[in-house]
Amino acid sequence: MHNTASQTAVDRHYDLVIIGTGSGNSIPGPEFEDQSIAIIEEGSFGGTCLNAGCIPSKMYVHTADTALDIAESGRLGLRAELNSVDWPAMVTRIFENRVDPIAAAGEEYRRSPRTPNIDVYDQHAVFVGKRTLRTGQGAHHKTISGDQIVIAAGSRPVIPEDIAASGVRYHTNEDIMRLPRLPKSLVIIGGGYIAMEFAHVFDALGTDVTIIARSTLLGNLDEDLHGPYNDLAAERFDIRFGRTTIGADQTDQGITVRLDDGTSATGEVLLVATGRIPNGDLLDPHSGGIETIGAGRIKVDEHGRSTSAAGVWALGDVSSPYMLKHVANAEMRAVRHNLLNPENLQKMPHDHVPAAVFTNPQIATVGMTEAQAREHGHNVTTKVQTYGDVAYGWALEDTTGICKLIADQETGKLLGAHYMGPQASTLIQQMITVLAFDLDVRQFAANQYWIHPALPEVTENALLGLTFNRPDRTD
Repeated sequence: MHNTASQTAVDRHYDLVIIGTGSGNSIPGPEFEDQSIAIIEEGSFGGTCLNAGCIPSKMYVHTADTALDIAESGRLGLRAELNSVDWPAMVTRIFENRVDPIAAAGEEYRRSPRTPNIDVYDQHAVFVGKRTLRTGQGAHHKTISGDQIVIAAGSRPVIPEDIAASGVRYHTNEDIMRLPRLPKSLVIIGGGYIAMEFAHVFDALGTDVTIIARSTLLGNLDEDLHGPYNDLAAERFDIRFGRTTIGADQTDQGITVRLDDGTSATGEVLLVATGRIPNGDLLDPHSGGIETIGAGRIKVDEHGRSTSAAGVWALGDVSSPYMLKHVANAEMRAVRHNLLNPENLQKMPHDHVPAAVFTNPQIATVGMTEAQAREHGHNVTTKVQTYGDVAYGWALEDTTGICKLIADQETGKLLGAHYMGPQASTLIQQMITVLAFDLDVRQFAANQYWIHPALPEVTENALLGLTFNRPDRTD
C-alpha cells in the first residue's frame, strides 16, 4: 500500500508544487500571487533548453555555420580561410557570459523578496504519498505536499548498456559543449537530431567526426529529404551505417568503440546521442499513485492531468509525445490555464507540431510526410522546389536546398511542408501558419505579395507548382 499524506509527517503544505524549472518555471505569474508555491529544482534553473540544449547548442551551430561559410566561400569568388578556432573563448562567451548568468538570475529571482509566495527546494525529490514529496536525504530532508502538483521534470540522455558497462569516459549533450578544448577527433553514437547538430558543429570547427548509426540518419524525414541529406552527410563525415556498438575501450588514442561487424571507430572524445528518456521514474511516481507509460513517462489525459492521481499535472519531456521546447512551452500555457480555470479546461496543443534540425543543411518540417499523407487516404499533390531555381538561391549559389509541399488535391488543404537548406526553420513559419489557421493553399500564393528576390519565393513557387482538381475554392 502506498503512503498517503495523512500517514506522512509534512513540514510544509502548499497550494502548488512545481517540479522542474524549464517550462514549469514560467507557470507562476501575477495570477498566482495569492497562492503558496514550492519550486523544486536540483540542477540549474532553466532546464535542458537553457543549460545543455536548444540555446547553447544553437550558439555553437551559428559559429559552425560561419566557419563552414568561410570554408565554402570560394564558390562566391572569395579567397577566405579560417585561421584558428578559439574553443575556450566560445565556452566563455556562451556559458560564462550568457547561459550561466541567466540560470543563476532565474534562481535568484525565485528566491528573492520579489516572489515572496515562492519557496525553492534544491534537493532531489521523490513522491512518498498522495501529492506528497520528500526533498533531500537524511536529517536535512523536508517533506512537502500540495493541493496541486505540476511535474515538469524533463528528460535525460539514454546510454546504451554496452557503453555504460565499458567504463570509458563518454559525453552527452549535457557536457559536450563544456569541453576544455576542441578535440581532434570525435566519435558520435546515434543518428538523430542531437547527433547531427553536434556532428556539424565539430566538423565545421575542424574535428574529424565519425558517426555510428544503427540504420540511417534522421530516419523520420520525408523521402525527398532523407536520401539527399544522408548523401550530403556521407560527404562530410565518416559514417558507419547500419552498425550497433558492442563495447568500448579506453586507449592511449582516446576511446575505441567496437562494432557488431568486427570493425571499430576511435576518437579522442566519445559523444553518446542515442535519444532521451523521460525523468518520471526518478521521482518514484508510483508511491504517489501516479501512473506511467513505461518506466518514466507520466501518463496524462488530453488536458495534462495525471490519469490516476487527482491534482497532479505534467508537461514537457516528462510526459509529452514531443520532446521539443516549443511544445513544452505550449503545454505549460495550457496547464497554467487549467490550474486557474478548472471549469474550462484546455486541451494540450498537439496539432501541427513543427520541428527543426539545426545541422547543415538546416532542416525543418511540419505536418505529414508524403507517405503518411497517402496512408491517411488523401488524394495527394506534391511539389519539390529547389532553392537554386529562385533568384536568392542564385545569390547563395545553392545546389542542394529544397522545399517540398504536400497538399490534398480535392480540398486545397496543406498536409505537410518540408525544407532542407539555408533558413529552413524560418521559411517554414508561413506553412505552420497555413496549417494552424486551416487556410486554402489554392489562394495563399496568389493573394499576397512575395518580396522579390527574397528566399520565400521558394515557398511561393512550390505553392504554384501544386496541382488541384479545382483551381480555386467555390464553397
